[in-house]
Amino acid sequence: MWKDYCASYIKNNRASSLSIMVAAFISTFFLSFLCTLFYNSWISEIDMITLEEGDWQGRIVGDIDEADINTSQEFPNVKRVLVHEDLSQGKKIVVDIYFNNMRTIYQDLPQIINKLGLEADAASYHSLLLSRYLIHDPSDKEPPLLLSFYLGVLFIVSFSLVLIIRNSFAVSMGARIHQFGIFSSIGATPKQILACLLQEAAILCVVPILLGYLLGIFACVGALEGANYIAKDIAGRYEGTFCYHPLISVITILASVLTVFFSAWLPARKISKLTPLEAILGTNKSMLKRKRNPRILSRMFGMEGELAANALKAQKKALRTSSLSLTLSFLGFTLMMCVLTLMDISTKHTYFERYQDAWDVMVTVKDTKIEEFDYTDKLRGLEGVRDIIVYQKAKSIISVSEDWISDDLVKLGGLEKVAGKSVTKSDGSWLIEAPIVIMDDEAFKEYCKEIGIQPKLEGTIILNEIWDSINSVFRYRKYIPFVKENRATINLKNTEKNQEADKIPVLGFTQQVPVLREEYSDYSLVQFISQSLWEKISGQVEGAEADTYIRILSREGVTLEELNDLEDNIAQLIGTAYEIESDNRIQNKITNDKIFKAYKLVFGSLCFLLAVIGIANVFSYTLGFIYQRKREFAQYMSVGLTPFGMRKIFIIEALVIAGRPLLITLLLTGIFEVFAIKASYLNPMEVLTKLPILPILLFSLVIIGFVALAYYIGGKRLLQCNLNEALQNDTLR
Repeated sequence: MWKDYCASYIKNNRASSLSIMVAAFISTFFLSFLCTLFYNSWISEIDMITLEEGDWQGRIVGDIDEADINTSQEFPNVKRVLVHEDLSQGKKIVVDIYFNNMRTIYQDLPQIINKLGLEADAASYHSLLLSRYLIHDPSDKEPPLLLSFYLGVLFIVSFSLVLIIRNSFAVSMGARIHQFGIFSSIGATPKQILACLLQEAAILCVVPILLGYLLGIFACVGALEGANYIAKDIAGRYEGTFCYHPLISVITILASVLTVFFSAWLPARKISKLTPLEAILGTNKSMLKRKRNPRILSRMFGMEGELAANALKAQKKALRTSSLSLTLSFLGFTLMMCVLTLMDISTKHTYFERYQDAWDVMVTVKDTKIEEFDYTDKLRGLEGVRDIIVYQKAKSIISVSEDWISDDLVKLGGLEKVAGKSVTKSDGSWLIEAPIVIMDDEAFKEYCKEIGIQPKLEGTIILNEIWDSINSVFRYRKYIPFVKENRATINLKNTEKNQEADKIPVLGFTQQVPVLREEYSDYSLVQFISQSLWEKISGQVEGAEADTYIRILSREGVTLEELNDLEDNIAQLIGTAYEIESDNRIQNKITNDKIFKAYKLVFGSLCFLLAVIGIANVFSYTLGFIYQRKREFAQYMSVGLTPFGMRKIFIIEALVIAGRPLLITLLLTGIFEVFAIKASYLNPMEVLTKLPILPILLFSLVIIGFVALAYYIGGKRLLQCNLNEALQNDTLR
């Protein structure tokens, strides 16, 4: 009998059945697509990090022998220990450690270090890779939260998608309580009714769920291929490949199936709590337990406002799902737009704007020392070259005594308070990183002239500044003098052998750096020396990088074509003698813009998806919600309510249904913006002037418009019904 009833109901109520099938298909399709896309993006990010930085998790650097390696391998959570031959030099052995459970790395690695008798700074962590697994340093007060944010948005979107199915069933099942009340009165048990509903749900949803699941996977494949096609002209890009995990299918299908199950189970549970007479008469529906006088709406809109407020209050539980879905959709959209805005602002703080006047062409000469490079003068003579600096970088350490620290730094509480763990103390003095930038002789002389120092090749120029981390943030750094400018010579420490090198004359102190595309540590004393001096001291100061760099400036207003020609000329001149890599500023900016546009396209697509989800939820419930109120409006008309009054009630309800989620979302978005501005240390006015007000306003108008459209369609259907007949019948059909 139940099979015949289900088949008959589906056949005679095609619109309702179709809405459930469409809701199941849309929800499963987008769930499958989003989960698969997020998984592939996550895997691609990990692959890129692994290719660029390696797949190591923890690393130990020090005087390590075979016995120490075996001791490390014996720790329970250690998976394997590998010696990094390329980075190991002499007694300084670099060991990469892999763990079975990465989540305990910040507890296990210090224990290994302690067991080996090494200092705490001998350990390092692949924090970028670990952060992609949501593993953060417990001592880090500001861990990266971007991946957590993405997971939060994914959860919000997924929950909204699940609510689409729930809403469709709520409309269909809510309208059938009268029918099931009749079945209950003639002996049908709640279990039999539940079996009927589950059977009906299975017939309607099995095919849409499976079809949506498969098409979601194919859509993700298409999206990845489209992204690869858009980025095909980007040099050095990582080409994403499709990958899949069985857990995605479990999450997608299980979420859809469980939603269908509970959507069918809830009406049966509701009926089991009603007497057959209550279910038939519908006396438990749309009734206020306690009458209220809604002052705000009644004062604003009069009697119609009070009627609308009471109707919404009576349907509070029924509307809760729809309101929650709409709120989540709008919240997801606004958060996405705000993240895009923050990303756009952050690009202003990248080297493309900070160093846009510092370079036009950068050339890296692989595995070549600066003293071995013989083409400096020939490069200066190339057409289109306005200025050129050939330089190499090296590591060094300077011992800074307490009496050498500047008065400004002492006033802030001393070096330890400003730099924290970035500096170390030994034998009463601070050991400060003093990286060396070795410049070709001609460029070094020009630099001396720029800062007002008599050009000499036998000496060092010290960048005398330290970030005032107490009175400024990293976005807008303020600097103070690091040391007193009263030294005529300095002693460099060999970073490899921890030995003193010969004294070097100090030509001067400065706060002006040479025009290079370089960033320097905030707590270091950077040195600039000539190539001639380096040739004399290079045997004492080890730690030089393997590559030599060439910074080239062309004419002002240079075009992309001219820079490309200049790159070609450089490659023809030195490309046969050395292995080189080069890039130019304009092409890098174009590539960066393409990547950001692609990123915005992905975010924009997700925002559009969120809009579709919200609108789908509005229509799936609002139409059924209005149509089920035939008897209510028939009663209103019987006591003199005009069609104009009905329309006014509809408008008020539409404004409340759409306006409440908007107000809640704007409040939550404001809290998020405050948190994001504080976490990123951006200037609040800089963010406020670029808030995505127009997109959010348009999205709000779209939501309000579609809620109004749903009410218009539902109201039109309602007015076309025979309301007198609805009033005469004491039940809702």
